[in-house]
Amino acid sequence: MAKTPLDADTAAFLAQIVEAGADPITAGTPDEARAANAEFLAQVGIDPVDIEEVAAVEIPGPAGAIPARRYRDGAAEAIVVYFHGGGWVLGDLEGHDPLCRLLASETVAEVVNVNYRHAPEDPFPAAVDDAYAALEWAAGEAAGRPIVVAGDSAGGNLAAAVALRARDEGGPEIALQALLYPVLDVDLTTASYDAYGEGHLLLRDDMAWFVDKYLTDPAQRAHPYVAPLRAETVAGVAPAYLAVGGYDPLLDEGLAYAERLNGAGVEVRLRNYEQFIHGFLTMPKAIPSTQRAIDEVVADLGELIGAAAGARQSA
Repeated sequence: MAKTPLDADTAAFLAQIVEAGADPITAGTPDEARAANAEFLAQVGIDPVDIEEVAAVEIPGPAGAIPARRYRDGAAEAIVVYFHGGGWVLGDLEGHDPLCRLLASETVAEVVNVNYRHAPEDPFPAAVDDAYAALEWAAGEAAGRPIVVAGDSAGGNLAAAVALRARDEGGPEIALQALLYPVLDVDLTTASYDAYGEGHLLLRDDMAWFVDKYLTDPAQRAHPYVAPLRAETVAGVAPAYLAVGGYDPLLDEGLAYAERLNGAGVEVRLRNYEQFIHGFLTMPKAIPSTQRAIDEVVADLGELIGAAAGARQSA
């Protein structure tokens, strides 16, 4: 079967990046990279929608309070605990505020945007520990409502890790893990890395830089909470929703994880946006054609969250 062509808006955006000749995000310090990433997301991201309530929250964590932001708009029949992307190094509450607002607006859930600790100042397992603490906090807030863990890129990695850890430790019940172009392995030699690890926004060198900042021991690369794809078994984890991009270096690991989950009897819904690159859910101003994908993913999550809430209420 012929490969779906790269989306025209995306191709134009990538050409603009080449023409601009900007240094890669890994050329500077982590703080410089964070500033550049924040500016980029502000320029290309979703326009924030008005919702009924946005409030600062502090979640008790293993190293002190974890900053978070809670979003409510109408019915709050479920809780989505959201972990932002950024290679475990970049990102903050502001960068994914518009996406969390949209999820709260278009689903029956309240959304909690979690600013977990970042590497290299706090390497693995700090982010996983904070993410799991956020799940435990949400379980205390849920009052019988279903809990969803969600995230994009490295945040998707944390959501998958939390789902595994909840299974391993008999932790809070998770109704759904929503993994949006997630990092599921730290093997940078897959066919999709070879095909798309240059010239498609997320570079192989970027991921190598992120992994180097996140991990302090090469043995950690095989840890299932770093590389969920390497877990001995994925049986018994929460049902999953995966959205992947066809021109994303992370494509192969996303598809492989969906296959593993399905083979282990875990319910999976997979969306493969074959024409898009990594990060397509947060760049509609730069790539207008991604708006359809954003709308579709949000609608999917609305359907799945609504079904989980309905099942809980009728139980």
